[in-house]
Amino acid sequence: MPSRFDAIILGAGAAGLMCAVEAGKRGHRVVVLERAERVGKKILISGGGRCNFTNLHCRPENFLSANPHFAKSALARYTPADFISLVEKHRIAYHEKTLGQLFCDGSAQQIVTMLEEECRAAGVQILTNIKVETVEHSGRFTVRTADAVFESRVLVVATGGLSIPKMGATALGYDLARQFGLAIVETRPALVPLTFNKQDCQRLCDLAGVSAEVIASIGPQRFREKMLITHRGLSGPAILQISSYWKPSAPIMIDLAPERELIASLREPQARRDLAALKAALRVALPQRFADRWLELHPPRSWTNHGLDELERQMHTWKVIPENTEGYAKAEVTAGGVDTNELSAKTMESRKVPGLFFIGEVVDVTGHLGGFNFQWAWASGFCAGQAL
Repeated sequence: MPSRFDAIILGAGAAGLMCAVEAGKRGHRVVVLERAERVGKKILISGGGRCNFTNLHCRPENFLSANPHFAKSALARYTPADFISLVEKHRIAYHEKTLGQLFCDGSAQQIVTMLEEECRAAGVQILTNIKVETVEHSGRFTVRTADAVFESRVLVVATGGLSIPKMGATALGYDLARQFGLAIVETRPALVPLTFNKQDCQRLCDLAGVSAEVIASIGPQRFREKMLITHRGLSGPAILQISSYWKPSAPIMIDLAPERELIASLREPQARRDLAALKAALRVALPQRFADRWLELHPPRSWTNHGLDELERQMHTWKVIPENTEGYAKAEVTAGGVDTNELSAKTMESRKVPGLFFIGEVVDVTGHLGGFNFQWAWASGFCAGQAL
């Protein structure tokens, strides 16, 4: 005999738990089925274990999607201030880091505990270690596992993306979308470190650990944050941000010293123009090891004004063509996903299959680094939960 509910939610991550809370508050009998042994695993590792749970400056422009307008409705209906109110209600201390990013003072576990408590108060049932085998639909949804059957008029898919497979990520959400005839925007790793080709790695990878503030850009997209050299290529916030826009074989432009004229001191009257003076000038603005290596790889063609101009230009327009990304194993999120044209922007419900909802990372909405993906999870989950 199947267990009957008003709503079945697949996935006890940020979006699924928020949806469950809102649906439960409205008197619905809700069950959340989680594949992992505990809820909120991705929440727990976020923000270095402190959970960067939202961003004060959240705007639709902070999200990638084939339809850049889709996220506007949900983000307007559930704002960072709304989630902050929930955090404050549970007396969780938090602080702002850079660029509007909010983190718990303590542990990310506080956010998970808060969501669990809200679920309990709303009468939501959460089951862990549940592996879905099949989903069927004939008027109602039937979810079968190895030893149980669940039935409901509503199914919410909050299964996340493909990033960080060691945390249990699977393609279930995309498989279900295809099963019910919904289109998928091709998925790819996002917010992910980039790798050099063999030649560039031989030139720079021994500088692993060196970082500098840069501007990384692709077309009109520009991010001014830290870049980090790794044993395999480039990482750091600026690189993670621009990686979401990168396509294979495309160049990334990097300004190594934003708004600084590196070689100004060599243009002064009576200034020495030699390698020692140049090295000293670059070391003022750049990490010493990187400055020295740059000059080894890009010595000035001449000591004329034209030669110095060319060197200055090179350092503000370093063209990097990554060989690849570090893949889903190191990606913070998955770009692409369920095509937003298939969903209601107000409720996240499928336009083709009444009662079928998709929320969170499984949808083709991907936020920038810095709390934006959590805000999309809270907002999309809230809107679906209110609509059930």
